[in-house]
Amino acid sequence: MRPASGPSRDHGKLMTLDSSGNMDVRSRKDVGLLFEPGDVVVANTAATLPASLQGLHVQSGQDIEIRLAGWVEAYDVTRFKAVAFGAGDYRVPTEHRLSPPTMRPGDRLRLGPLRATVQAVLDHSRLLELRFQGDRKEILAGLARHGRPIQYAYVPKPLELWDVWTHLAAEPIAFESPSAGFALSWDTLSRWQKRGIAFATLSHAAGISSTGDPDLDQRLPLDEPYEIPPRTAAAINKARLQGNRVIAIGTTVVRALEAATCSGCVVRSGLGVARNLIGASTNLCTVDAIVTGVHEHGESHYELLRAFADTSVLESMNQRAAAEDFQAHEFGDSMLIERQARAKRSQAV
Repeated sequence: MRPASGPSRDHGKLMTLDSSGNMDVRSRKDVGLLFEPGDVVVANTAATLPASLQGLHVQSGQDIEIRLAGWVEAYDVTRFKAVAFGAGDYRVPTEHRLSPPTMRPGDRLRLGPLRATVQAVLDHSRLLELRFQGDRKEILAGLARHGRPIQYAYVPKPLELWDVWTHLAAEPIAFESPSAGFALSWDTLSRWQKRGIAFATLSHAAGISSTGDPDLDQRLPLDEPYEIPPRTAAAINKARLQGNRVIAIGTTVVRALEAATCSGCVVRSGLGVARNLIGASTNLCTVDAIVTGVHEHGESHYELLRAFADTSVLESMNQRAAAEDFQAHEFGDSMLIERQARAKRSQAV
C-alpha cells in the first residue's frame, strides 16, 4: 500500500467495519454522520514537539541524530528517553540509517544550542536516557530553534511543525503526531453536536512509531503519560451506563482510556502513565470503536487493532484498502473499526 507523501486534510477516504464484520468505503467527511445520539467520541489534544535533533557526539566527534521518544518523568523537559541514529536524516529510510557511535553514561551531546548528557543506556544500545542542561524555558527555546518534527523517508519534503499539529493541538507533549486526529474538522465536530453526539478530549504523549531496528521496535510503544479531565471521564462513564458507544480517535486514546479503566469498567480522571501493551489477547473494557489510519502487519499500531478485530479481518480490510487505492501512514486515509464480538474471533496470529 502506498504511503501518503505529505499533509492533505481536505480530502480522504474512510473504510468502515461494523460490529458484524460488514465493510464499506466512503468519504472521510462522512465520519460526522456515522455515530448515534448518546455516543461519545474522544480525541487526543496533544501537540507535537520538534523532537528530531541533529548534532554531535562529543567523545567520538561523529555526527548523530537524536529523536526524543519518551518522558522519563511526565513533562520534565530536562530528561528524555531518546533513540540515537548515525549521521543522516529522514531522507534515508530508518532501516538503512547508519548506526550511531557507541554511547556510554556520561557522554556529552551537542545538539544545536542544546547540550545534553547520556544518563543511561537502557535495554538497547540505541535507547538512551538524556539529561539536558538549562531550565525549562531555555530547553524549550532550544527545541523550537533547532528541532524538527520527526518524519520518515516516504514524505520527501521537510515538514514544518504546523504540518504535524491537528486542529485540536494544545499542549506540546507528543513526540509524533496523534495523526488519527487529522480526520477531524470543525464541520465534523459541529455535525456531532447537532446530532447529540458527545465530544470529549484527553491528552496523551504519543511516542515514536518506528526506529528501523526490529529489536528496538519490539519495545514500542514506550510508557506514555496521559491526562483525562473529569468531564471526559464523566461523559464516558455516562455513555457506558446508558449503553452507548465510546469511539476513540486514534490508538493513543485507546491506550489511555484502557489504562485508566478500573474495576467495573469505570474510567478514572487524572494523570497516569500508559504502560499497557494492547493486542489480540486484550479484552477491551471501555472503547467500542476506533478511528485510525491505515496500518500494516508488524507495526505496533496494527497490533493494537487486533484487540478490535481478528487478524484475518484486518488483512481483508487492508486488501480492500489497497484495491481502493487507500494511502497509508500518518497523512493517509482512515479506517473506522468497531469492536468485533469476541465469540466470533479466532485470535489468529
